[in-house]
Amino acid sequence: MASLPPELPILWLAFLLDLVIPEPRNALHPVAWMGMAIGALERLVPKQGRWKPFWAGAAIVLVGCALSALMGLLLHSGFRKLPPPFSILGEALVLKLMFSARSLVNAGEAVRRALESGELEAARRLVGWHLVSRDTSRLDDSQVAAATIESLAENANDSIVAPLLFYAIAGLPGVLAFRFINTCDAMLGYRDPEREWLGKCSARVDDLANLIPARLTAALIILAAVPLGGSVPRAVRTWFRDSRATASPNAGHPMSAAAGVLGVELAKCGHYRLGPGERLPVARDIARARRLVWSTTLLAMLGISVIRIIM
Repeated sequence: MASLPPELPILWLAFLLDLVIPEPRNALHPVAWMGMAIGALERLVPKQGRWKPFWAGAAIVLVGCALSALMGLLLHSGFRKLPPPFSILGEALVLKLMFSARSLVNAGEAVRRALESGELEAARRLVGWHLVSRDTSRLDDSQVAAATIESLAENANDSIVAPLLFYAIAGLPGVLAFRFINTCDAMLGYRDPEREWLGKCSARVDDLANLIPARLTAALIILAAVPLGGSVPRAVRTWFRDSRATASPNAGHPMSAAAGVLGVELAKCGHYRLGPGERLPVARDIARARRLVWSTTLLAMLGISVIRIIM
């Protein structure tokens, strides 16, 4: 009888660790270290003109990605020298830090509680602090709920499905490289005067890295509609119709799928409307979106496990 692929116990142990161990403080978190390194480099590189910032940004993302992959390879090699229980635990701990389901849904739950308690200011602050980068100071209740659901759906890809997929395909080197790319885009990939050209390469590399995972996440979200009682036909229609409504070539896929499953309209003023004509979301829809994230995560884990066993 063939043995299980070695990645599978590590994958499931990392998932269990994510359920029981909270995220460490930034001083102990590798993704925070990536962010600090990117921030330090951003302050040093030129920002005037086009080509100098562009090439500086390209160097940051490409060299950083290569170094992250090298670090993943060194960690993997080091763990393989330990006895099996410790090698599995060590690699699972690193993988646990590269994806985050628990902290994502907990952030959504904090916003839901604030909204249901009538604490709109607190809800605005929480969604702006943990989930979105836009100005949240003038959002009403429905807009806060929509922003929360959008972030839960988008991060179901960025923080869960994509890291797990990269690990399944390329181990620790793959998932560390992906997290560096994703962090680089989150910090530099803006179209303001200072980062328009500096972040252009990181944005394009992130688009490429998420091309398949984002569409896979949307499909998993739609499959997750079945146990949650959502409408699969409506979700498919919304996904096909609205997935290209966002400026990002990837973010619209999981967000439009979630809008269809939940039967709500998700809109960012002046940017996009997903599920137009559906009712506006309320606080209880955040709870439904949280369950959707958990179901999507479990489906991703099961799907990746089956594929690894077959391959």
